Formats: sequence, C-alpha cells, structure tokens
Amino acid sequence: MSPVEVRIRRLPRGQGLALPAYATLGAAGMDLLAAIEKPVNIPPLGRALIPTGFAIALPTGFELQIRPRSGLALKHGIVLPNAPGTIDEDYRGEVGVILLNAGEEPFLVTRGMRIAQAVLAPVLRVAWREVEKLDETARGAGGFGSTGHI
Repeated sequence: MSPVEVRIRRLPRGQGLALPAYATLGAAGMDLLAAIEKPVNIPPLGRALIPTGFAIALPTGFELQIRPRSGLALKHGIVLPNAPGTIDEDYRGEVGVILLNAGEEPFLVTRGMRIAQAVLAPVLRVAWREVEKLDETARGAGGFGSTGHI
C-alpha cells in the first residue's frame, strides 16, 4: 500500500520536536508529542488541551483520527474524552489533544511526551434514502446488551 501524502506545517511551539511518526513498521497509529513550554499537571478527573506543534492539510476524502495510547490508559488512566477525535480535511489550525485523567493520581505532561496516536482514515459520504419501512432482522430494534453478550 502506498503512503498518502499529507502536507504538514511545523508551528513555532513544535520546533525541536519530531513530526508524527510510526514507532514500528506494523503500527497503525503515529505518535503525537506534547508541544508545551512547561509541564502541565492534570489532576484526577481533570482535563487539558495539549498542543502538538503542527497543523496539517489532509487530502480530500480523509480524516485524521486522534486516539488514546493504551499504555497511558492502562498505567495512568489517561484517556481522550472524545475518542476518537476527528481532524477534518478542511481544518487548518493546530492539532490539539484533549487529555482526561481518569486515574486516581495527578498526571504530569512534559514537553515531547507521547500523548496520543493519530490514524489516517478514509471518509465515505452518506446519501440518505428515506423509506417507510426497514428490512427485518433477527436482532430487530434490540440494543444496549439485548443480544445477551457483553
């Protein structure tokens, strides 16, 4: 599969930091780094918007999904409250990451820390077709645990 070219602009606060990159050949997500001047302390149940130090121009038909890092979630309770966050193809501002400390201890974000991951994904457009009735299925309208499987 060929890489998709995405234009990226490093902002002044991102100077000296690596651009988003894949940690391994098989990684789906690219690590995003905290582009902060001084450490940010996030108390338990607190949130903070952490800048990444770059802006992008996505090609038509793509979004950039911002997802939590599993290690931060498991070890510290650091999650993204809007996961996955979406960077739309027409957004040209700085990419930011909302971090939520769902843990029991304060969490200190430092400059250059890997705070999230980004996954490039295609976007399909919907063409709604309003109908009077939908086809029947075995599940029907059952939801929220109706299948008996957790």
